[in-house]
Amino acid sequence: MVIVVLELLILSGLAGVPGWFVGGAVGACLSSLLAVCIYALVLAWKIDRFDRWLSAPSLRLDPPWQGVWREMALRIQRMLRQQEKLVTVHEKRLQDFLLAIQASPNGVILLDEEARIEWCNNTAAAHLGLDAMKDRMQHVVHLVRDPVFARYFSQAEHASEAVIEGRSSSFVNSQKLSVQLHDYGEGKRLLLTRDITAVAQADAMRRDFVANVSHEIRTPLTVLGGFIETLQSLPLDREQIQNYLEHMSVQSDRMQSLVSDLLTLSQLEASQLTGVQESVSLGQLIKQVVMDAQILSENLASKAGGISHHLLTDEHADVELLGSRSELMSAFSNLVTNAVRYTPLGGTIHLSWTLAADGWIFAVEDSGPGIAAEHLPRLSERFYRVDRSRSRETGGTGLGLAITKHVMQRHGGELRIESVLGQGSTFKLVFPEARVRRLSN
Repeated sequence: MVIVVLELLILSGLAGVPGWFVGGAVGACLSSLLAVCIYALVLAWKIDRFDRWLSAPSLRLDPPWQGVWREMALRIQRMLRQQEKLVTVHEKRLQDFLLAIQASPNGVILLDEEARIEWCNNTAAAHLGLDAMKDRMQHVVHLVRDPVFARYFSQAEHASEAVIEGRSSSFVNSQKLSVQLHDYGEGKRLLLTRDITAVAQADAMRRDFVANVSHEIRTPLTVLGGFIETLQSLPLDREQIQNYLEHMSVQSDRMQSLVSDLLTLSQLEASQLTGVQESVSLGQLIKQVVMDAQILSENLASKAGGISHHLLTDEHADVELLGSRSELMSAFSNLVTNAVRYTPLGGTIHLSWTLAADGWIFAVEDSGPGIAAEHLPRLSERFYRVDRSRSRETGGTGLGLAITKHVMQRHGGELRIESVLGQGSTFKLVFPEARVRRLSN
């Protein structure tokens, strides 16, 4: 502005000199006024060009002027470039922040002052059944139609979380979500969602486990207590005393088996498979398992007055398994003894060892009553039983398949169960080829 005023004064002064000689004072004033008008027109033209240059989509070309106008244009260009760099940096940070929230396993929803959805990540959309784009600016309570959520949202304080049913809940699989509101900014709120299905299931399994252990131990203790009270209070002959002692021994053995299986399961869950691996002969392992199963079958047959089971074993390859001998014995034995316990007397139990596309498979196939499909996913849970009364009759603790599953996981393998109701069952131990060593072709 100072430069413009100085230029105007100098130009008017220079123009007034010739006007003075031509027309005196009036001529000087007219010539100065004419010079000011011409300067104003030129200045307006330059300002218009400058305005059009500023309004262009890009200011990166050098300005077509010299002097003060060029300096002004260059300064404006530098300022704009600095602003563009800052905008780019902030946009990059915002995108990185949004990508990080998208990658979060927890759901995040941003709500405005009226509880309308401004933004949500894909996790929250999946948890609550939302459309991340179409449901923007919709009231969250109108979209999440859960009475528990509505009551929680209407509360004045949200210090604690609320647990609601997830959108993916079904009759078979119930999803549990933890939701919590947090205030931020000026009247805005942050809604966080977290899938706690696994936590809820683990808590339910823990409660069931404690209840089952208490029940399994209380039953033989009650029987033992009754026999002891009878022995202490009634005069019995030698034969009666011996009979009671035999029953007490059975209940004691039952508790011993339960405690032993609990300790085994606890050790499997709490420790890692050691680096030192034993070479376990498959032939000797199956031979020992079959011998124990035959003894169990004969005992059951003698008590029931029936025919023992038919145990069939295929010719198997001469191989060794790498791992823990005691754990592998437990896994093999649990499958075969379970087959003996749950297959009616006189039934057939077939043991096989084959190489498949996904590894070596030890299979135990029985001709028992079979298992309904809804029970198969839960058979390896602790104390899960299809028929509780039948399990107690056969002396099972309800932990055998849970132990087998953990043993296979520790050896990099898998427990598979196939069964059709009324057509028998097949239990398979699948070993990776790295766990099997051939001794001969």
